[in-house]
Amino acid sequence: LLGPNGAGKTTTLECLEGLRRPDGGSASILGVDPGREPRKLWNLIGVQLQTSGLPAAMSANEALRFFSAYHGVAPRYDLLERLGLHDKLNAQYCQLSVGQQRRLALAVALAHGPRVVFLDEPTAGLDVESRSELHALMQELRLGGTTLILATHDMAEAEKLADRVAILLRGKIVTIGTPREITATGAGWTKVSVRTERASLLQNGASFPAVRRRLEQEDYAVFFSTDPGPTVSAIIAHVEAQADRLIDLRVERPSLEERFLEITQNGGAQ
Repeated sequence: LLGPNGAGKTTTLECLEGLRRPDGGSASILGVDPGREPRKLWNLIGVQLQTSGLPAAMSANEALRFFSAYHGVAPRYDLLERLGLHDKLNAQYCQLSVGQQRRLALAVALAHGPRVVFLDEPTAGLDVESRSELHALMQELRLGGTTLILATHDMAEAEKLADRVAILLRGKIVTIGTPREITATGAGWTKVSVRTERASLLQNGASFPAVRRRLEQEDYAVFFSTDPGPTVSAIIAHVEAQADRLIDLRVERPSLEERFLEITQNGGAQ
């Protein structure tokens, strides 16, 4: 789930988790209505909230044992090891850094092996190494058949991890699809960057099909195209006709972040 602040991401998650009753409509998670049978649902799902609300004096060990006992399973200390908390077993919650508190909340959410896990900004406050380890764990869970529902502001994270992305704006889903489907639609232009031996593309004003804008960046001629196939073919033909030699050619489609900004700045219009 992607969306600007106040779009409804956390509210949507809380309705699906059985923590908040929706104003209208219906939802079903694993065949369970979150609004009518929240306690039944809580045995089937895992939830990592933005703020976990664990008691300040509770240790990581106590938190894991408490929630494992609630679900009737043995504590999974391997989760603490995997999340880099093995040396914080007896540390109180208030003694942990923000990143460590988030990792402990995730360990607790995964303690009973849920089939669906809700993650609200799980990597916020994490350093690069911890973020990478958490991404690896999320991929492992996904490949093992666990469904992950992730709310995030990190577009690169969504583009890397998500099978499907929904963009929320003012409480409504305005776009849904795979990251590639979303970036392939809209008015986003493909960036074509070309560097040649004799810089022939920088020395004349040749025009190419589907190019809407061009500029120079250091030794590169940069073209923004609505249809990169014909653009690239024409550029290569032009370079050959000028007896020049291609050194580097890069074709970059719009990122998910660029498409997100386009959608939200247009008020959800596609």
